Amino acid sequence: MTTNNLQAIIESLLFVSGDEGLSISRLAEIIEKPHEDIQGALESLKQECKFRGVTLVEIGGAYQLVTKKDYAPYIEKLVEAPANQSLSQAALETLAIVAYKQPITRAEIEEIRGVKTERPLQTLIGKVLLKEVGRAEGAGRAILYGTTKEFLGYFGLKSIEELPPLPEDLLQEGTDQEADLFFQSFQEMK
Repeated sequence: MTTNNLQAIIESLLFVSGDEGLSISRLAEIIEKPHEDIQGALESLKQECKFRGVTLVEIGGAYQLVTKKDYAPYIEKLVEAPANQSLSQAALETLAIVAYKQPITRAEIEEIRGVKTERPLQTLIGKVLLKEVGRAEGAGRAILYGTTKEFLGYFGLKSIEELPPLPEDLLQEGTDQEADLFFQSFQEMK
């Protein structure tokens, strides 16, 4: 494995890990390389990021790729862009799950989808289609998500009751089947 290849693998892993980031130990475990190799590749990647729109940071022992502060005005324009931008498949799936199952936690959404849902949730909250509607009872008091008035306007609904009914076979098969279908689709895209 070349140094460039190792850096590319680390970069891709950090990209998909999002805000959680990854520690050197976790990277070494996934890539099956010594800590020293991972540390060296991280240092090289940090140097290369000087010429990119992202930078490599270490927060609490975890490495993350983050956007540079210099580009914040452009990022704000993107986030504040009109809602006429189309939604990704992941965002649409997440939005549908929240619309039909609200209030719902991120863990419950991920259980149904079978994949992480942090970024689609952030996108939908940024577009003001979803919002925090409370906290779940129990340990951790997870955030509960629900739809907004903007969601209703975006889809031309007067109330949430106007959502079309779910197909009968989907209701009978349960969420395990639904998660399996999403996971199968994800595997086919690889």
